[in-house]
Amino acid sequence: MTALRSYLRAGPVTASYLGVLVATHVVLAATGTGPAARAWSSTNVDNLRDHPLGALATSPFHLGNSGTITPGTVAIVGVGVGGALWWLEGSRGVATAAAAFLGGHVGATLATVPVVLAGVDAGVYPASALSAVDVGVSYGAQAAAAAATMLLPRRVALAGAAVVVGWPLLDAEWTGWWPDVTSVGHLVAAGIGFGVGAVARRRAPSAGRKPR
Repeated sequence: MTALRSYLRAGPVTASYLGVLVATHVVLAATGTGPAARAWSSTNVDNLRDHPLGALATSPFHLGNSGTITPGTVAIVGVGVGGALWWLEGSRGVATAAAAFLGGHVGATLATVPVVLAGVDAGVYPASALSAVDVGVSYGAQAAAAAATMLLPRRVALAGAAVVVGWPLLDAEWTGWWPDVTSVGHLVAAGIGFGVGAVARRRAPSAGRKPR
């Protein structure tokens, strides 16, 4: 309990967000409304044309595209949100943590739109890509992880940056020179996170809270 209290005190906003994520998943699963909620919250091209603010605002409150929690989901949420985002909040303040997470979520989502449109026009992606379910925390978590690596000691930061950039490339599904859209989004999110981390690195830690 002492460890839990310390965790909550160090990053109350992140901890609250994790609680909401779990609660949302449980409620949607219990009520059977998950598929419909994920379809509406999806940040695909069709939804971004129809209700962009609603899709962008609700998408990061889903754990993933399905009702199943996979090892990948646990890793993304645990490392990117429960670890990196929490550490950013505790060491550099809520503003830096929010800039990384929201910047990654919104920026990477919008950056994938022209990729999807071009891919569909080129026949690389199916037309169903315009309406595919695409929800979750991964872009924000990826950006938070990238920002956190920039604030580590330089040698460790280089290794961390290699992991942050490397896993989307290794996990990507390629069609010729075209990677899948999600991998593109993760790379864009990493770039945004690196930028936020670089700005935060120039500031004294006292600009947020003292590192723990």
